[in-house]
Amino acid sequence: MKFFSVDSSLYRFLSRFLDVMKLNFLWILFSLPILTAGASTAAAMSVALKMADDEEGYIGRGFVKAFKENWKQGTLLGIITVIAFYAVYLDFELVRTSEDGSVLLLIIGIVSVFVAIMALSYSFPLIARYENTLSGTIQNSLHISRRFFGRTLLMLVIIWIEFLVLQFNEIMLFFAIIIGPGLIIFTIAAFSKRIFVMLEKEMETEA
Repeated sequence: MKFFSVDSSLYRFLSRFLDVMKLNFLWILFSLPILTAGASTAAAMSVALKMADDEEGYIGRGFVKAFKENWKQGTLLGIITVIAFYAVYLDFELVRTSEDGSVLLLIIGIVSVFVAIMALSYSFPLIARYENTLSGTIQNSLHISRRFFGRTLLMLVIIWIEFLVLQFNEIMLFFAIIIGPGLIIFTIAAFSKRIFVMLEKEMETEA
């Protein structure tokens, strides 16, 4: 039957669902020491970038290879991410617990969240795809976020919707466990891949 053929939409959907589930399992497994979560995210992003154009090959083998290649930068970026958002959290906690509330602290917190998101939105995909210094990667993420602000905003909205849907009820919480992080990583990779291809074509034209 055509409905169940390898070219059918159902087959492609189920195949992609299983790929995301595998990616999610690997991400969780390699993130278990917590400290390696950044390297695991970079590895998952490397595989997801290939998945975005059906180039992934063997997911497990590709993940392990990318994990080894991006171990140092991925780990450092993971630590930077935690520190950045923890600092923002502390700022908002100070605003919440202060008697009169601090408008200045609130503004600093809002601006910090905006800058952190802009600086980190494409940092893991950039590490996964290109060789660069960590500071150069973060600067490039800021540049891409500013230049493609509309696409970045759409990506963040979709991620937020995915997050809300996966918390909707107990059944969706089950799916959140088996595909949640993998789905979000794949969403970021899909948006990033299209932008990277556009930028690469621009560089080829200029050269």
